[in-house]
Amino acid sequence: MDQRYFKDRSVFYSTFPIREQGQRGSDWDFNLKSVYTVGILNFVFPDEEYDEECYHHEVKLMDTADKHVFFDKLTFVYLEMPKFNKTEAQLETMFDKWLFVLCNLSRLLERPAALQERVFEKLFRQAEIAKFTPEERQDYEESVKSYRDLKNSLDTAAWKEKVKIAKNFKAMGLSDEQIAEGTGLSLDEIQSF
Repeated sequence: MDQRYFKDRSVFYSTFPIREQGQRGSDWDFNLKSVYTVGILNFVFPDEEYDEECYHHEVKLMDTADKHVFFDKLTFVYLEMPKFNKTEAQLETMFDKWLFVLCNLSRLLERPAALQERVFEKLFRQAEIAKFTPEERQDYEESVKSYRDLKNSLDTAAWKEKVKIAKNFKAMGLSDEQIAEGTGLSLDEIQSF
């Protein structure tokens, strides 16, 4: 389905992370970090703007006279997903595999042989969670909460033990740098007690 003003919206949304980089009240030099706008499209660009086989577009600001990239810190990536029609047997690159997953995840009953890399393991585990019933999701969220609470308690106990050791080291006359190296605490943490 075609979307009116899609390119306009893309440019508009890209301005938010650019503006947020501005620093008020300081001597900011305008050195911007790169901004990427990624559009995973469920439609194709209208008016046969691109070749029927071309589904991956990387767009940058360009000097029209000599065709060189004018500004390489603003990139628009568009993927026209209806044009991607490779089968599992045709997948060659990691890029192909990711696009295949994006196109077919809702239809896949199990992880295909072509997608056995570790990076896809977490993705398919997350996809399984997405298919949970409301009761299964609640049980899962409860177990994750319990795990995080327990981990936080253990981390806090370990931190308190480090603080206790750091205080003993401080009483022995060790420098803050030595204490930081021996305990793993930051200098700020050590200097706070």
